[in-house]
Amino acid sequence: MTAPTSPLVLVVDDDPDLRELLCTYLGANGFEVQTASDGVAMRAAIAQGAPDAIVLDLMLPGEDGLSLTRALRTHMAVPILMLSARGEEMDRVIGLEVGADDYLAKPFGPRELLARLRALLRRGNATPLAVDEGYAQFGPFSLDIAGRRLLREGEAVQVTSGEFDLLAAFVAHPKRVLSRDLLVDLLRGYERDPFDRSIDNRVTRLRRKIEVDASAPAYIRTVRGEGYLFNPQGGFP
Repeated sequence: MTAPTSPLVLVVDDDPDLRELLCTYLGANGFEVQTASDGVAMRAAIAQGAPDAIVLDLMLPGEDGLSLTRALRTHMAVPILMLSARGEEMDRVIGLEVGADDYLAKPFGPRELLARLRALLRRGNATPLAVDEGYAQFGPFSLDIAGRRLLREGEAVQVTSGEFDLLAAFVAHPKRVLSRDLLVDLLRGYERDPFDRSIDNRVTRLRRKIEVDASAPAYIRTVRGEGYLFNPQGGFP
């Protein structure tokens, strides 16, 4: 019987000390690790064999992490964990919008990075849903992006503009935990104060329209203390 192979992680960062640290730590925790200092070296490493996950620094010499993520997403569904020394909310939003699966601000503990990598690999492919002629499909539903309509087996489902925008944000970022603050940023132009529960209320209304049982949601899961996760396949382990 062939032993299972270790997941291959490609660490792309221009800090040699960080590359060495992650190579040692991840290697001691069951991963095979390759490293690269910039986009050129990253592409050369990928040409030798596709990794199972990529840890990618936002600020790199030459082509930055955002540009590299966009390029990767044109032909790869590999999970991407983006790193940034700045740690600003807008960096996180932009990183997720271009296709990163998770975001970790420097400085960070190697245990946290390990936990996030394992979670990404468990979730598998977390790239945006395929859009066929302007329609994003999940379960019996079709989201008409241009027409701003939600259809169930061809029949219109009545949703408000706010509910449509929230569902579109979930559809664009499947299988990722989205915090309430991040959802506010993704829903551009929407502002709230710290006591505003509008996102939660909007999720509740949306569940009533897309879930078979809103009390046991299959599509939009609450992740306690973190936010919400949308699974286009429906159901959760």
